[in-house]
Amino acid sequence: MDRPCHPVNRPGASHVGALRRRAAALALGLLLALPGCSIFSIFDAPTVQRGNRVTEDQLKEITPGVQTRQDVQTLLGSPTQTSTFGDPTWYYISSITRQRPGRELLVTDQQTVVIAFDPNGVVREVKVVGEDEAKPVPMVSRVTPTPGNDRSLLQALFGNVGRIGPGASIPTSPGAPGSGTGR
Repeated sequence: MDRPCHPVNRPGASHVGALRRRAAALALGLLLALPGCSIFSIFDAPTVQRGNRVTEDQLKEITPGVQTRQDVQTLLGSPTQTSTFGDPTWYYISSITRQRPGRELLVTDQQTVVIAFDPNGVVREVKVVGEDEAKPVPMVSRVTPTPGNDRSLLQALFGNVGRIGPGASIPTSPGAPGSGTGR
């Protein structure tokens, strides 16, 4: 019996092997280049600009004793906050934040521009306040009591047992069915 002779190296087989070797080399090259990229940067939240950021050039245009409130509002826009009591002061508050999953908001850069006016509405002082000058405000941990009864757990669970049942009088409006008007 004669067996048919098949060549071991078929035409085109070397071409497929070369493609496989090139694909493996490319994959290896990508894996070696991957540590240069930060894989975790994909999961970083984007930074968000909050508030009206006042630039240095805008601050240079404000001259104390010359500009008025209208000039400042034209240049910088409406303030973020104004003083409630005392001297009229405008605050331009801005920050750059990033939302972190499962944690509080991360503030990376906060700036407050304070512009004080005299009683005639002319700029008296311009000051930039950074995070280093901020005063911490402690939170109050006490709870405001609500008026009413202080009920225990058992009173809350069983407080209405026996109040409504057969024979209990339920106030109804006149003319309603079962109101006892006899009509």
